Amino acid sequence: MKHAAFKLAGAVLSLSLALSAYAAEPLRVAADPVPHAEILNFIKKLDPKLDLKVVELTSGVNANELLANGDVDANYFQHVPYLKDQEKALGKTFAVAATVHIEPLGIYSHKYKDLKSVPENATVAVPNNVTNLSRALFLLQSQGLIKLKPGFNDPANNLATPKSIAENPKKLKILEVESPQIPRSLDDVDLAVINGNYALEAGLTPAKDALGLESAEHNPYANILVTNPGLASDPRIKELAKDLQSPQVAEFIRKQYNGSVIPVAPQS
Repeated sequence: MKHAAFKLAGAVLSLSLALSAYAAEPLRVAADPVPHAEILNFIKKLDPKLDLKVVELTSGVNANELLANGDVDANYFQHVPYLKDQEKALGKTFAVAATVHIEPLGIYSHKYKDLKSVPENATVAVPNNVTNLSRALFLLQSQGLIKLKPGFNDPANNLATPKSIAENPKKLKILEVESPQIPRSLDDVDLAVINGNYALEAGLTPAKDALGLESAEHNPYANILVTNPGLASDPRIKELAKDLQSPQVAEFIRKQYNGSVIPVAPQS
């Protein structure tokens, strides 16, 4: 019995030491430069005991592949509908550790000051990935530019494509473009539907410059902290999740982005 007890105690000690050593490693988090990496860098100052290593994403790098391959411990750049699509594409299951903020999708133009001025046969650049393409079409519908077929009434569950358009009174031409490239196309198209983070990176202020902006109310596209299931209970992940949902970070987001990025919680 004593021998067994010593073995058990030794195993517990070994596991404890291993967990301590693991916790001592920096927490590697892949993030878009704006606003995600900026928010994480604020947390580095807010919570210095959490050893964060922010890995800024560059165009063409798939942060979910990095996570699946163990190259990072978490990522912070995406919303749940996009994550679900990625899980299918990669054959992987990830874990959502925190829900943080909303970046309202916006419609922008260098040629027109309002949507009423947009002529027939205008070209509209939209994201070419499945979830944000659908999101863009729902936004165009909410602004009265198109009408989707019956049954397309829930952005969280109905994925729309150009084939889902039932009415297009201005005969808009939908041009699918990689999301990071859309701001560069503004001089070449009539309208561009741009994700909030890419708009900010391009020097646009969504709350001021967008001709039409996605509503934050009941918005299913809140940005999330994502990790692997095996790390979901890691103390570092839990600490980061707590920080991301803290009043201090919510206040930083409100002051830093003036309505272009909206914290999900806390609300006050």
